[in-house]
Amino acid sequence: MLAKKAINRISTLFSLYPWLIVIIFSILGFIGILNHSMWRDELNPWLIVRDSESFTALIANIKYEGHPVLWYFSLAFLRKIADNPLIMQLFHLSITITAVLIFYLYSPFKYKHKLLFIFGYFPFYEYFLISRNYAFSLLFIFAFCAVFPSRKTTYLYLSSLIGLLANSSAYGLLVSFALSLTLLFEFYFDSEHRKNYFEQSKQYDLILSFLIVVFSLILSAYIITPPANSYLHGGLNNGWSTNLDVFNLLKSINRLVASYLLIIPKKRLLDLIICAFISILIFTLYLIKFSKKPVVLFMYSVGNVILLAFTYFRFAGNHRHFGHFYLVFIAALWLESYYQNSLVSENKLAPTPRLFNLAQKWHYVIFTLILAAQLFGGIYGFARDLVIPFSASRETAHYIQKSQLNDEFIVASRDANMAALSGYLNRKFYYPERQMMGSFTLFKQGRQDVEQPEILRQVHALFKSQAVKSRILLILNKELNINKDDLNIVPSKSFKRAWVDTERYYLYWIDKTRN
Repeated sequence: MLAKKAINRISTLFSLYPWLIVIIFSILGFIGILNHSMWRDELNPWLIVRDSESFTALIANIKYEGHPVLWYFSLAFLRKIADNPLIMQLFHLSITITAVLIFYLYSPFKYKHKLLFIFGYFPFYEYFLISRNYAFSLLFIFAFCAVFPSRKTTYLYLSSLIGLLANSSAYGLLVSFALSLTLLFEFYFDSEHRKNYFEQSKQYDLILSFLIVVFSLILSAYIITPPANSYLHGGLNNGWSTNLDVFNLLKSINRLVASYLLIIPKKRLLDLIICAFISILIFTLYLIKFSKKPVVLFMYSVGNVILLAFTYFRFAGNHRHFGHFYLVFIAALWLESYYQNSLVSENKLAPTPRLFNLAQKWHYVIFTLILAAQLFGGIYGFARDLVIPFSASRETAHYIQKSQLNDEFIVASRDANMAALSGYLNRKFYYPERQMMGSFTLFKQGRQDVEQPEILRQVHALFKSQAVKSRILLILNKELNINKDDLNIVPSKSFKRAWVDTERYYLYWIDKTRN
């Protein structure tokens, strides 16, 4: 009860001073990114842009990433301004702040719901502090909802936003496809809307808008289709699950409740069944709620089905991925405000008035519960990042720089976990996985994971070939648990404070033993 009163009073304050919430959000975000220690998924794209030898090589490297080009092109532009990954964080911060501003100014929700959403898990943590391309989804989906009424006279704004969304991430592509189908659905079935549009629009508007959408979808699909020698998430041929797998189906359905309530069930069958039941119950509730607004019903159902199909057949994902279920949910509630209830009383498939009213009543309870869970997750994630480094990369890099070790010959393994170090130190390492100098990691043929004996064998080979005449600084993301008689190995420093357990670093000095 006390928490409810506090939220009501705070939301009243923000309603009187609407810019205050954006200012507070921005200040906290700035503090957060200055404190945040970036990890491999943030800095690997930066390194790809930094170290690709040409534009053609950049495109070829992006295709191994499983993401479209927008984020990488943005980073390429930012590097012309400053060759420091901090500028990437500031850019990412501006994306989320703009998205939140659009949401706060134009969304139809109550002020207390806006407050709960803005400081929820995805806007306040996952798509805020962690600099990835997924923040674009927040921006373009909200911009789409804000300019949705413009479709009465032109589709150019919406088609442009769909195009940008499609080329922001693989999940952005899925949502953009659902939004495209939604516009097509309304245009085909709503004759009154179609008539009004043709009366007010330019002759070229529909064709040009259609071409923008088609081109954007094709471009994104082309870029994210992995080359034949890629093995990221199973590659093109082996990454699809085509067999009926009840366990995988339950796991995929549970991504809905994981996105809404941030609950990821354990692998026990009973947990999966319970969470799947909750997911289906919530989904059904909103199908009933949207039933009198066919366009919104179509968008919500198709958006979730497309995401669910990708989750089941291709990739289960993590919070940053299945957060798009939540964005589709928020977008559906937003678009709902633009429509009047349709006359569906004669439709036998329509819910009874009692069932519809029940769904409307429970919506408020469920929506508030979802936002409360998101708020808890957002505050927890943000606070945790302030206390515990997300990765030990920045602390390790500071130690190397302070100790004037950055000019030493460095052997680093596992390569995929060293991108953050390479980014912070602005240099390349020798990677045993590829037996060559490098910075970013592409999961393709020619790269082989190696065990510690192989790492030490390659270190010995570097000494023997005279490639390295003095000592070697070995950096591992797992503690060294073996020795080699012909090498003198001395532990130097370890950095274990990190939330991501694969980005804790162990430093060793190695030189040849003297016989």
